[in-house]
Amino acid sequence: MNNIVYAGKHLITFSTKKHCHPEWELVYCTSGEGQFEFSDRVLKYGVGDLVIIPPQIMHINSSEQGFTNIHIHVADATFRFKEPLMISDDSESHVLNAFSDAFYFFNCDMDNKQLVIGALGNLIVNYVTAFRNVKPVRSVVEEIKNNIMQNFSDCDYKIEKYLRTIPFSYDYLRKLFKSEMGMTPHDYLTGLRVQMAEKLLCSMDNVEQNISEIAYICGYSDPLYFSRVFKKYFGCSPKNYASQKRKER
Repeated sequence: MNNIVYAGKHLITFSTKKHCHPEWELVYCTSGEGQFEFSDRVLKYGVGDLVIIPPQIMHINSSEQGFTNIHIHVADATFRFKEPLMISDDSESHVLNAFSDAFYFFNCDMDNKQLVIGALGNLIVNYVTAFRNVKPVRSVVEEIKNNIMQNFSDCDYKIEKYLRTIPFSYDYLRKLFKSEMGMTPHDYLTGLRVQMAEKLLCSMDNVEQNISEIAYICGYSDPLYFSRVFKKYFGCSPKNYASQKRKER
């Protein structure tokens, strides 16, 4: 299942003739922009977009300014849709990285490369499934999310200080983030910290010696403040939470 049977690239191209493939075709735009024309729809794409085309569906790819892409063909794909679809990559370019790896390993002469190609086929199909229903957010919100995720375990990290480095007003960024994420940047930061703390507490055997250490690992230099925040989220202290989980095990 999800077998990559071809991986290629288009250098600067302006159009392809009308055609179809017996396998699923997945086309990732690496530069330029254009549109795929099908019998019943047109999908306009740009850099970072991935177009997924089911087997035996005729299509034309055209562009006024030209495009480049990486395209792969996947046999026996486990997609649950039957119509052409377009999704966008995330800000970390996870899909692009998978496509680049697929192109490299498919065309290299490495022994046992099929083991890697098979794993990449599953990974790419799973990316499509995961990203298919993701609501797109504005780039500045994605930037804030990524910065918080990269720094939330740092005790010296101050989200307010970071937000003031972005060329928008603090109040505007706070409201924009809340409108798209359903919470403020500070709440998002706190949520990541207490979620990590909860996972660490569930794995603890010696609670007495590790609460302060866990607080520090999760971005809190003050264990007492960490305990208050944790209790607000989970209804009990970190020590009692860990004891409960240990009894359940």
